[in-house]
Amino acid sequence: MQKHRILVINPGSTSTKIGVFDDEEVVFEKTIRHKPDEVNQYKRIIDQYEFRKNVILDELDNAGINISKLSAVCGRGGLLRPIEGGTYEVNDAMLEDLKNGYNGEHASNLGGIIANEIAKGLNIGAYIVDPVVVDELHDVARVSG
Repeated sequence: MQKHRILVINPGSTSTKIGVFDDEEVVFEKTIRHKPDEVNQYKRIIDQYEFRKNVILDELDNAGINISKLSAVCGRGGLLRPIEGGTYEVNDAMLEDLKNGYNGEHASNLGGIIANEIAKGLNIGAYIVDPVVVDELHDVARVSG
């Protein structure tokens, strides 16, 4: 049975964590630390997109990871509209919300955008899983807590 090789991307405010998995087995993982002057040169977080994508691709290349062997790319979900937990394929509406900071501007918004761009170039799927905006509260809990 063929293993699925998945690249996972988790952008944070001062670092980007990446991992490559063959099914559930970790093949490669790295926390890429960003110096303040690297990220502060960008007016908005979304403007860091190209910089972070290139850093990720460079790290994978330096580690000898052949991205053409990837089956899928998964990014941290970001501040989307509230949704239920689960796995979602990145789509145009989601990308629009992430780029425009629908629920706020945060580095996690870059996860789905970078995943989509890398996946698109490889003709594979881009996904997010359980984004930070997961909302599964019952209506009564919204009022009563």
